[in-house]
Amino acid sequence: MIFLEKYSYRFAEQVLNSKLSVKEECENIITDIKDFDKLSRPGFNKILKENFEKKGWESEPLVSKGDKDFMRRMDFLKDRVGVEVGFSHSSFIGVDLLKFQVSSYSELDTIDVGIYILTTKNFQKVMNQKYGLKWDGSLNFEKVKKDLPFYKSAIQIPILIYGINIR
Repeated sequence: MIFLEKYSYRFAEQVLNSKLSVKEECENIITDIKDFDKLSRPGFNKILKENFEKKGWESEPLVSKGDKDFMRRMDFLKDRVGVEVGFSHSSFIGVDLLKFQVSSYSELDTIDVGIYILTTKNFQKVMNQKYGLKWDGSLNFEKVKKDLPFYKSAIQIPILIYGINIR
């Protein structure tokens, strides 16, 4: 069974409570996963993409005007809530966080709050031991929770961090 750990940066959870249906929809999309043996990094990304799109989330919106490079795209957007899935290598933390900041202050001004979806160390360990799926080197909830306060001068936007865990 999947459950979520949360870390609210700059009162993100309170901001999202004003958009409660969007917050709950996002949580349901993340936790309504049944086929754990398909949760490799690419497999889990594919499942989330399909499920967010089914609920009407815009997929891969631009972060700022310019070319359409993937580094200038967020994963999902709905009702001024941006979502980034951080299943990539831990070195992408800065790029992922800056997408939220740029989306909120750039000429596009598309979001008021971000949701950053990560897995926990425990999830990664269980996926490896129980299902043989490799999550080595992936960014994790614990690292972002520890490191995000060091970005406080650069990251001004509220961000709710979800850590996907498993029992």
